[in-house]
Amino acid sequence: MFDYLIEGANNLIWSVPLIGLCLIVGLYFTIRTGLLQVRNLPDMLDQLKKGENSPDGTSSFQSLMMSLSGRVGMGNIGGVATAIAFGGPGAVFWMWVSAFLGASTSFVECTLGQIYKEKDRDTGEYRGGPAYYFEKAYKHKAPRLSLFYGILFAIVTIIAMSFFLPGVQANGMASAIDNAWGIPTWVTAIGLVIALGFIVIGGVKRIAHFAMIVVPVMAILYIIIALVVFFMNFEDIPGCSA
Repeated sequence: MFDYLIEGANNLIWSVPLIGLCLIVGLYFTIRTGLLQVRNLPDMLDQLKKGENSPDGTSSFQSLMMSLSGRVGMGNIGGVATAIAFGGPGAVFWMWVSAFLGASTSFVECTLGQIYKEKDRDTGEYRGGPAYYFEKAYKHKAPRLSLFYGILFAIVTIIAMSFFLPGVQANGMASAIDNAWGIPTWVTAIGLVIALGFIVIGGVKRIAHFAMIVVPVMAILYIIIALVVFFMNFEDIPGCSA
C-alpha cells in the first residue's frame, strides 16, 4: 500500500506537465531578467571576491557553497546515469537546457529569500526561504491564502527533508561504499548520523563553515573523476549514440 502511494505521488509530481512548467517558468525568468545567468557572470565573480559577511549572516562564498551543497550529490551521479540509461544521450541535452533555464528561476527564488528573510530573536541569525516569502510576499493581497501556502510548504519540506531526500542521498552513499569497499551500510549510516549531528546542531554558521571547506574539494574531485572515467572509456563514446 505504501509503495503504491509513493509510486502514485511520483508519477503525479514527475510528469510531463510539471517538466514543461519548469522549462516555461525558467524561460520566462530568463527573458524577464535579460539573460541574467550569462550577463551577470562577471558581477557574480566580483561578489564572490568582495562580498562581505556579518556576525549575523554568512559570506557570499559561504552562501554559494551552501547552495552548491544542495545541488551537487547523488543526482549528479546516479541521476545522470539513470537519465542516459532510460532516455539515451539526448537526455544530456535536456539536462543542460534545464540547468541553464533553471539558473534564472533559482536566482529569483534566492532573491525572494533575501528580501523576506527575518532575524531570529533567540540566535540572532537570519531565517528565510520559500515558506517565508510565500507567507509575506502576498500578505497584503491574500493574507489567508499566503499563510496557507507558507505553512503547507513548511510542512512538506519537513517531511521531505526528514524522510525522503536525505534517505535517497544516504542510501546511495552507503550502497556505493558497500559495493566499493565492502563496508556494511549500517556502519556508514551511523557515521553519517554522528557527523551530521555535529554539523547541523551548530546552526547555520557551522553548516556554512563546513560547506566552505568540503564543497570545493567535492566539486573538484567530481570533475577530476568524471574526466578520468571519460578518458578511460574514450573508445566507447561513439557507440553511446547507438
